[in-house]
Formats: sequence, C-alpha cells, structure tokens
Amino acid sequence: MIVQRAKIYGCFLGALALAGCSEAPFGGEPQPDPNPPLYEITNASGEIEGWMLGTIHALPDGLRWRTDAIESVIERADFAIVEVANLDDSTAIAATFAQLATTPRQPALSERVNSDLKAPLYELVAKSDYAEYDFSSTETWAAALMLARTQSTGDPANGVDRAIINDFSDRGVTELEGALGQLRIFDGLAEDDQRVLLEGVVIEASDPDSNPAQLRNAWLTGEETFLEEATRTGIMEDPEIHAALIVSRNSDWSDRLERTLKAAPRPLIAVGAGHLVGDDSLNVMLEKRGYTVRRIEQIPLP
Repeated sequence: MIVQRAKIYGCFLGALALAGCSEAPFGGEPQPDPNPPLYEITNASGEIEGWMLGTIHALPDGLRWRTDAIESVIERADFAIVEVANLDDSTAIAATFAQLATTPRQPALSERVNSDLKAPLYELVAKSDYAEYDFSSTETWAAALMLARTQSTGDPANGVDRAIINDFSDRGVTELEGALGQLRIFDGLAEDDQRVLLEGVVIEASDPDSNPAQLRNAWLTGEETFLEEATRTGIMEDPEIHAALIVSRNSDWSDRLERTLKAAPRPLIAVGAGHLVGDDSLNVMLEKRGYTVRRIEQIPLP
C-alpha cells in the first residue's frame, strides 16, 4: 500500500496542472516529432539567466521526447529546479501522503458525489484495487488521487521530471515545493472543492470520448493553445482549484525564482507544462519582473 500510494502521488499530483493523468500508449502508430515546451529566460541586458522546460509526470515506455535543444540546455545549465526533488523516495512520500490524507470517520465515498455520479463511482471503485470501505478514513482529495491512478496507463518512472533529476544528479537539484508542500495544497482545499476533484475524476473515467493521448501529444508537440485550454477545462474549470493549483503556485515560484535567477549559476527549471501557458503562467509572471521568456524552436534527435 505504501508503494502504491507513492505511485498515485507521482502520477496525479503534478499532472493536475495539465488537467489529466492517463497517458495512453501510441498503439503502434509513429509518434510525432518531439517539441516539448522549452523556454529561454534573459535579463534586461539580453543575458541568459536560465531555461524552463514544461514537463509531464507519467509517460508510456519508449516515448521519445528529448531533442537537440533540450539536450543542449541540459548540458549548459548549472543545476536543475523541480517541483519535488525526492521522487524516488517512495517510503517518505507515501508516509507524507498517509499523514495528510487520513482523518477517521469520513462520510461514505458515495455520499461525497452528486447522486447522478454514484453509479459511475461504484464502477470506478470496482475497477480499482479498493473497496468503498477503504476510504472510510481517507479525505476526499486523497480519494480522488487514489481513484485517478486507476485510469493511468503511463508510468511515473518515465516522467520527464524524474529524467531531469537523474540528468543533474551530479550538479545539484533543488525543489520548489517538495512532497509535503504540494500535498498541503490539496489538503488545504475546502471540502466542496475536494469533491469537485473527486467528481471530475469520476466524470473523466466514465466519459467514452475521453482521449488521454490527445493531451500527451499536445505536450509532446508543444501545442501551447491546447495545453492552456487543458488548464481551464474539466477539473481545472473550478476557479478555486485553478487558483490553488496554478495561480498561487506560479506566484510563489516567481518570487523564489527571481532571487535565484539573479545569482550567477543558471538553472534549468522543470515544472508541469500547465504552469508555462496562459495569462497566469510562470512565463508571464517572470516577464512582469523584467525578464524576457522566449520559446526555443527545437530540432528532433534522429
């Protein structure tokens, strides 16, 4: 159960910034040329202060996402900044999850969704490794994360953030939030908003037209318009959830990054791609502080 909870965390938490977690395989079709969102940050004098890479937190085996431009930035950067630096410490992450997620005598899970969603909720629970009584001491936000894992076919071990952490293991990796900080965002949501999360998971799981591969392909090819739409639809359409998961975090990060970018070492900032698109993006917030953020055109590796 501890390892399973850690996998749930790694897949769903950051992926909510892209409004989804499931990453379907290509099914034998050729994948598009990779062009993930990659940006250069320069100061008022035109000097490069760092780079940003939009990540996705779970991918199928064999997907190619590295390009010449990404490899060049990885080589040039002095250190990496990620959302959570200890993704491989499943025991510590699972313990943090359990600590925040557990409150005795919770209402029945079926009482935490609208009546028209009870039947699809039962179907989703039946597909999972859980029974409804397993959620009797589980807060609603955590139940949403646990059930979302049922829909995922991507593997968090293939996540871009993990790859970047490995790439910079000998140069240094710092984190913007850590597991505790991220999970506290969910734990701090009002119960009504937690139920929006749960209902959103149920709705997506029961939607026959849901196409998780479309989101993944939009990230892979760098379609910023599609990615921005994903941060404002579905679960993310709720204004309180959007504010908590996108706007407030970007604001906090821009405060920290402004101080970091002024120092001599140049970082590669690798965060969920949903944080780098739209009017509330980290890009816009850094530009308001005097930086220029420019998309880097990428050349796919052979």
